[in-house]
Amino acid sequence: MKLEEKINTVEKILKDKKVAVGFSGGADSTLITYLASKVSSDVLAITIDNHLFQDNFLNHTKDMASKFKVKHHIIDLNFYDNEDFLKNLPDRCHSCRNMMYSKIKEYAEDNGFDYICDGNNISDLVVDRPGILITYAMDFKTPLIEAKLTSKEIHEYLNINNIKYSKSTTCLATRIKTNTPITSDRIDKILKSENYLSKITGSELVKVRDFNEIGICEVEDISKIAKMNSLNEINDKLKSYGYEKVCLNLSSIDDNEEIIIDYANNGFSYQLPFTVNIENTKKVLGKKIICENSEKIELEKICINKNGMIEGHNYEDYDEALLDFMDILPQIRRNI
Repeated sequence: MKLEEKINTVEKILKDKKVAVGFSGGADSTLITYLASKVSSDVLAITIDNHLFQDNFLNHTKDMASKFKVKHHIIDLNFYDNEDFLKNLPDRCHSCRNMMYSKIKEYAEDNGFDYICDGNNISDLVVDRPGILITYAMDFKTPLIEAKLTSKEIHEYLNINNIKYSKSTTCLATRIKTNTPITSDRIDKILKSENYLSKITGSELVKVRDFNEIGICEVEDISKIAKMNSLNEINDKLKSYGYEKVCLNLSSIDDNEEIIIDYANNGFSYQLPFTVNIENTKKVLGKKIICENSEKIELEKICINKNGMIEGHNYEDYDEALLDFMDILPQIRRNI
């Protein structure tokens, strides 16, 4: 399916509905809000302020909602008040989304919006993001997944149509290794480091991974640092913020995620980066299941293994196999 056809699919889904969108101003939620502003009967963009985002986060969401001429509401939800979140356990992102989506759903329903959606796209289903389980549990709609839009395609559409979006909308807590407590001092150190790194490199998308005394710098274009004579300056500045060692990740940040399956001899395989909850997946698939046991589920052409390996067979070509794989992804339930 071509990009324009996928966009048309999203517009048909949103057409004439009262749409509430969990709005971060990132590429995915920007696309939904933009398309909804064109075809929906009413649009409400809801932004959560968890006090753990970049400095310009809220201003950007306000500006974009105003540009799209949609209603905008900001919910103050200070994560520093939540002791369980601050423990930074491995299920952090699952718990985080649970808190945010509960508030978004409550406000949307209280204001008469019956179609509540988020910006998850099909690429999100093949990376390690357990928060998707909250999307399913709270029955948030996912029009970008329904249309099988990948991150790469979303960025392509926004760029072609000169629609501005923020490249940096992830919570700063994600920079801290799990099981390491989240503190305001640690977040402040990350924020100062990222602001400085963004300013000196000209990169909008930067991340500083915090490993206690070590700060690992990541940028979207590594050449912007490699060609500069400022490595010593960066090192000194981040050390002044509290890091004892400053490192540079030589791999550029790549958020143009797409899905490429390993296809050969009319079959395919794809290893997901998480294990599959067989019992919960069985509940979703229902009568589609031909054979199953505690280790795998077999459908007409696809086998879903507990270890996350998805295998398919008897396909005429790559495109048919990829389409079938994308169809099954939203029905898989993962372990956290």
